[in-house]
Amino acid sequence: MRTLFFICLLLLFGNSLMAQLYFPPVNSNEWETTDPSDLGWCPDEINALYDFLETNNSKAFILLKDGKIVLEEYFNGHTATDTWYWASAGKTLTAFTVGIAQQENLLNIGDPTSDYLGTGWTNATPSQEANITVRDQLSMTTGLDDGVTDPNCIDPSCLQYLADAGERWAYHNAPYTLLTNVVENATGQTMNQYITEKIKTPTGMDGLFLPLGDLEVFFSTARSMARFGLLVLNEGSWEGTPILTDSAYFNEMVNTSQDLNEAYGYLWWLNGKDTYMIPQSQIVFNGPFVPNAPDDMISGMGKDGQFVNVIPSRNMVWIRMGEDPGNLPVPYLLNDAIWEYLNQLDCSLSTPVVETPAKISVYPNPVTETLYLKNPFQQDYSYVLYTVAGQQILEGNSDKVDVSELKGGMYFLKVIYGNTSETIKIIKR
Repeated sequence: MRTLFFICLLLLFGNSLMAQLYFPPVNSNEWETTDPSDLGWCPDEINALYDFLETNNSKAFILLKDGKIVLEEYFNGHTATDTWYWASAGKTLTAFTVGIAQQENLLNIGDPTSDYLGTGWTNATPSQEANITVRDQLSMTTGLDDGVTDPNCIDPSCLQYLADAGERWAYHNAPYTLLTNVVENATGQTMNQYITEKIKTPTGMDGLFLPLGDLEVFFSTARSMARFGLLVLNEGSWEGTPILTDSAYFNEMVNTSQDLNEAYGYLWWLNGKDTYMIPQSQIVFNGPFVPNAPDDMISGMGKDGQFVNVIPSRNMVWIRMGEDPGNLPVPYLLNDAIWEYLNQLDCSLSTPVVETPAKISVYPNPVTETLYLKNPFQQDYSYVLYTVAGQQILEGNSDKVDVSELKGGMYFLKVIYGNTSETIKIIKR
């Protein structure tokens, strides 16, 4: 019995050691580093990662392990002191800020949004509008129509009813953007003032939300983005300073927030779920949205591949800033491609040959004119090709798909055979 007791203590002590994090000084640019060789990472594989990032228009890449910088590189003229936009990855900072406002009893996410914006902030009927809560804004379930001409427009005339709040998931920028107004009206401060007081000052972050049309977009240095990831990795505390202390809200934020899109929390993307949805689409896809990443990864992801990835199981954070990678039109595809390189860093890894069941394969992908299907099952099958918005555009049952007349971009090919189906991402050049 005594032996079991000491084993339990050892396990608890070991876990606490693994959970220890380094935090860089708040008022200094100094940041402790870990040499990649200490982790057994190969220089050649690191260089391959950097080459991939540079050729895909990256500007900054930082990887933290246990809070210390292991990899940090800048590309294409960008420097450590330059600022860049977070795009929709900044939604995660807004979600974090809303949680702080709630813990201070300045707002409640269960309240109707109209409590903070006044009535008539949408073009819906009064009863339809009254059903929309701050939680719906955080979880992308307002029911407002994301298919309007300008989904970024926050004018009431643009915010049109499509479904009851909570009944439809759709990635819609305008209701999200109005969370800034919710926070400002609840706190009596501008968003930048409140974030500076509550987050930037205690963590040493820099950056500002700046207006770009109707949008509010956060700009900062790459290290500030990494600091925010480290704050989230430590569940809302910066070293000994508690910042987001509402653990119930934090857990809701980083777990499935509704039963429509398993892979979405409060403005965070969640890996490792059985299904996921993507922006501008109502299709539900099977499997994790970043297959090469650990299942517990949570992500802030934005236009042109702005990423802040937090991976608790590895005590890791990594961020990427940059321009449009060009041949990967949806950000999470670039995220997955970067993970392919990260998974090869360990020099001690061997690659055993593993026999896996054959599946439908397609080639070439990306494709220019003709897509070929290889069916190892030797059974009848059919396919349907969809746009990212879920519109069916082609169907058939041959082993060739003519895509020469399609516009460049991403499509989804659903292949049905027997009682099974597979959905495959297709890139048309």
